[in-house]
Amino acid sequence: MTTRTILVTGAAGGIGSELVDLLLSEGDRVAAVDISPAALERLVAAHPDAGDRLVPIESDLVGFAECQRVVKETGTVIGLAHLAGLFEIDPDGPADESIWDRAIAHNLKNAYDIAGAVADQLPGDPMGRMLFTASIAYRRGAHDHVPYSAAKGGIAGLTRALSRRLSRKATVNALAPGVIDTPMPADIIAQRLDRMLMDIPLKRLGHPREVATVARFLLSDDASYISGQVINVDGGMINS
Repeated sequence: MTTRTILVTGAAGGIGSELVDLLLSEGDRVAAVDISPAALERLVAAHPDAGDRLVPIESDLVGFAECQRVVKETGTVIGLAHLAGLFEIDPDGPADESIWDRAIAHNLKNAYDIAGAVADQLPGDPMGRMLFTASIAYRRGAHDHVPYSAAKGGIAGLTRALSRRLSRKATVNALAPGVIDTPMPADIIAQRLDRMLMDIPLKRLGHPREVATVARFLLSDDASYISGQVINVDGGMINS
């Protein structure tokens, strides 16, 4: 069997590191992209037997040229799992537009740019896989995360549009995680845990691996007839 190369962004994060572990365990070659060199070092150290199947790449993914560099350094990519993102509170509204600009740049534009860089080299046979990360925030709205909610709504639109544009080259899907026990939302979870649990039918937080296993499936051959979908992984919070 030919070894697949999967590019994972946000690879050293809570969900990303779990996905890297799953992909390596199945024999894939993983290009692990993250903004933090220290986190990448820890990720590599956690997989001492991976050898050259784990390729760490430091990048902020800002701009199409940078995304092209990442793909070129990776080699021929057959799958993309774009998990990198930025989660900021927006307490003051449009007076501070820097929060909006960062939310769009780091949650939406980078998805468009890395998708374009990967699509340019997809062979079409075999079919590639693209996976993005939306959020239940775009479905429900989040009063103190307005730019983030808007950017994640953009991910849903991007997913559906690219699933049509790239239909001869790749399936394109997205995940919409709920409240997942990772470092990114840790402060908010600590402040609002009781209220959050009231809102989750399963009455617990999600585990990063529970999201990563769905991502692994959507990147696999078994998901060959699923495209243009945004799939909730949220303990039942959203029912449509």
